[in-house]
Order: sequence, then C-alpha cells, then structure tokens
Amino acid sequence: MLLDAQQRVINYVRLSVTDRCNLRCTYCMPADMKFAKKDTLLTDEEIITVLSTLAAAGVSKVRITGGEPFLRPGLLSLLEKIHNIEGIANIAVTTNGVLTSDYIPALKKLGADHINLSLDTLQADRFIKITRRDSFAAVIKTFDSLLAHQLQVKINMVVMDNVNTDEINDFVALTKDAPVSVRFIEEMPFNGQGHGFSGINWNYHRILETISVQYQLQKLSDAPNTTSINYRIPGHQGSIGVIPAYSRTFCGSCNRLRIAANGGVRTCLYGNDVLNLKKLINTGQPLMPAIIDALNARYADGFEAEKHASLDKASMSLIGG
Repeated sequence: MLLDAQQRVINYVRLSVTDRCNLRCTYCMPADMKFAKKDTLLTDEEIITVLSTLAAAGVSKVRITGGEPFLRPGLLSLLEKIHNIEGIANIAVTTNGVLTSDYIPALKKLGADHINLSLDTLQADRFIKITRRDSFAAVIKTFDSLLAHQLQVKINMVVMDNVNTDEINDFVALTKDAPVSVRFIEEMPFNGQGHGFSGINWNYHRILETISVQYQLQKLSDAPNTTSINYRIPGHQGSIGVIPAYSRTFCGSCNRLRIAANGGVRTCLYGNDVLNLKKLINTGQPLMPAIIDALNARYADGFEAEKHASLDKASMSLIGG
C-alpha cells in the first residue's frame, strides 16, 4: 500500500502516453506548440515496468491520457499489456475523440470501457475557434459510437468565461436521453501561454447556479476519492458533475499520481515534477524508494503545492491532462 505524507492511500495513476495532440485548444496550449522528442518519452517496456511496480504496491486503476493518446503508435497493444498486469483492475482513457471511433470495439474488448471525451462546445464553428482545428464531425461520430457500443462515457467540458458558458445547459440536455455523465470543469492556469484564465469568474458554485435556473438538481452520493460533485436530474438517464479543478475542494481525498509521457512524476497537478522515472530506469536505480520519498514529501493540498511551483508557462498537454 502506498501512502503519502497525509496518510492518503495512492491507488490511481494518470499516465500520459504522449504529449502530442491533433488539436490546439486555447485553454491547453499555444497555437505553435513545441513537443518533446520521441526518444525522451517512455517506451512501452518502461511503461510496463513502471505500472507493474506500482501495481505491486496497490495501484489498481490507470487512466491513459495525453496529449491525445491515439496519436501514440501501437496504443492498443500497449493497453493490452497494461490489461495483463496483475493488480490493474481498471483501465480508463481520456481522448479528444478525433481519431477514436475506429478503436471503440477494440477498447471494449480490452475492458477499457471507461472513456472520458473532451468536448467544450456543441457548435461546429465554435469548436474551430476553441481547438483551432475543424474536427467537430469526427468527435461527434466518436460520441455517437461510444453510446452505441454501450461504453461508460463522460464528457469533460472546460467552462470558459465569454467562450462557452452559454452552452452549459445545452450540455446538461445531453443527459436526458442518453446514459452519459457530463462534467463541467473549472478552467485552470495551464495553457502554456502565460496569460489569464477564467477559473475565478466561473467557479463550481456559479456553474451549479446556472444549471439550477433551468433544472432541478438532486445530489448523488459521491464515490470515494472522486474529483467531481455529482447530481442527477429527474427524468434524465444520465448525470452531471462539477469538478472544482481550480477551487481544489477535493485535495483532502486525492489518491492519485501523475506520470508524464517523459516519465516525470507529479504528486499534485499544481506542483512541479518531483522525479523522473525514465531516468531512474535508464540508470538502473530502483523505482519504489524514489516514489515513496516523493509521496512522503507531498504537500497537503494544491494551494500549498502551487506556492512551491513554477506554473506560468506550463501546458496541460505536458502535464498529462
């Protein structure tokens, strides 16, 4: 069992398999993003080494992120190897949906049936403005296919001031006739561009107030360690949730590690890398002592971690979603 400095159990890993992305979302990265060289990224063998080590210490859930995971060559083969690691009981994937539709049957067969789909607008023209790419039709195709194949789908919508707040209740409406969970996420300061963000203007309270004007919200019981505050609406098949990503109300129960595509480890989204697993593997050093040391130095919450970090130019693509 892995414990951090506050005696929180760590049993969940968010693993970025690539920093590359086929979109250029304004809240995530600059238009001209510079990506890491391929030889600096974790290989499949290194990923399996890392996850096997963590699984032996009690990690049971892995979420695959990016960048866009499906830009990594051989992703399905890698997922199959992860699926075969003893102790890994749950594999989930976060994707932007541009390339995903063709892989959905294989994902279901592998048991990677928890899919988070990043989608910040239901308007094709606005999609282009937010992502700087014309791929809306491909994302909607993926969404429809995920539902048709009965995968567990969550839509992640980043709420941005003066960008898409007028669509909040349009997203809520998606839950009426489909068993989908829509999660509204406070914007965070990781756009890689060094300018402001709207997390303060649209916090989770304001998002819920906007929804409650049109819908009756019934509180759901939140799962242990969840980052979202969840609700149902009478007569709707699906559910909604708000993620206080900037307000950081969930820090006290955080159970996760973040591993970047280059092997960098963050014990908090708002902190800096505390070690690099690829370097440890390449120099023949054991992983677990370094991971334990990092967890023993973990800050109590994201506010404390932020005080000791440099985040001005960080990109969510580099951090791992």
